[in-house]
Amino acid sequence: MPVEVIMPKLGMAMKEGTVSQWNKTEGEAVKKGDPIASISSEKIEMEIESPADGNVLKINVPEGKGVPPGTVICYIGNPDEEVAATAAQVQEEKGQEEEIKAAHPAPLPKKPGKARVKISPVARKMAEAAGIKPEDIKGTGPGGRITKEDVEQAIASAKESRKQDSLIQAPAEEPKHTPVSGMRKVIAERMHASLQSAAQLTITMKADVTELLALKTQVKETIAKRYDSKLTITDFIARAAILALENHPEMNSAFMDNTIVTYPEIHLGIATAVEKGLVVPVIRNAESKSLIDLAKEIKEKTAAARSGKLPADEMQGSTFTISSLGASGVEFFTPILNPPEAGILGVGVVSDEAVFIGDKIEKRSRLPLSLTFDHRVLDGAPAAAFLQTVKQYLEEPVTMLL
Repeated sequence: MPVEVIMPKLGMAMKEGTVSQWNKTEGEAVKKGDPIASISSEKIEMEIESPADGNVLKINVPEGKGVPPGTVICYIGNPDEEVAATAAQVQEEKGQEEEIKAAHPAPLPKKPGKARVKISPVARKMAEAAGIKPEDIKGTGPGGRITKEDVEQAIASAKESRKQDSLIQAPAEEPKHTPVSGMRKVIAERMHASLQSAAQLTITMKADVTELLALKTQVKETIAKRYDSKLTITDFIARAAILALENHPEMNSAFMDNTIVTYPEIHLGIATAVEKGLVVPVIRNAESKSLIDLAKEIKEKTAAARSGKLPADEMQGSTFTISSLGASGVEFFTPILNPPEAGILGVGVVSDEAVFIGDKIEKRSRLPLSLTFDHRVLDGAPAAAFLQTVKQYLEEPVTMLL
């Protein structure tokens, strides 16, 4: 009896899974454990392995199509086994037959043949030589007869038409149409919904991180020996944001059902780019973690997210998010809120700048910060105060260690 391969449920919140790619074709032999397909959900991509030895008897779900968890996507069995059609497949085939009938209706009865075209022998030869059908020429002779002059006029019109057509250049290549599914579909829907549902505003500042970079270098060897780890600038920024959220709890909020919900715990989201999109691993109860513990968890969860091994439940429930484009050389940008959060901090690339310190010009390392916030939850002044606090912690890094 053929073995059913079903779409698995990747997390409690999963509503739909998409077959990104089939690694095997119908009729191809497989062994138990062979990767037969790649699937994706809202936040996770993984491979499905064959549950048994045999052949791929039938593929039910084409690439790019989303189906609910539990749907049979293919059958594995012996080559001589037959797969019974399910009720859903019968209905689908019936629907396809009806679509074909609608697209190709029965031919209409033939109409009587057209009346013979009246044209002089000379005019007919001229039309044939020019590749013009006599039926397309309007005759001006007696009884609508086509004359030599009529053909000459038709030839002149055809030349002018070809000349105009040559001026219109056809596209060198047809555009590519890619169906939106899986992770990209969810990102598109969530980002569009975010902009449609929240009053988003972005403010910017630059933080002087010269001392921070010096401290990072100073403790590098000690951190490596004692904790077998290292601190990145992202770790310091995360710590600064957490401390600032404790000082400004209104930023650790969400607007839901005409109510501002302020969370007592800080669940920090770290936006992480993956091969086919963006996911947000969550550091839960971040306010209770030391800088070292925070750094280790950020490293572990972002690495697991990039490899597709982080469970979906670990990418839900954040109360504030950090998104960095510094590695791409971006300075300021407009991060979009991760619904239903009230704030997201965008981090740019550190650059050396000439800055007046008193009356002297010094080279300083400056970090661009872009804060997008929901104006329904808080106004510009408290949002600016929060960003100013983040800036202060980054410019006085020792305070993050106390």
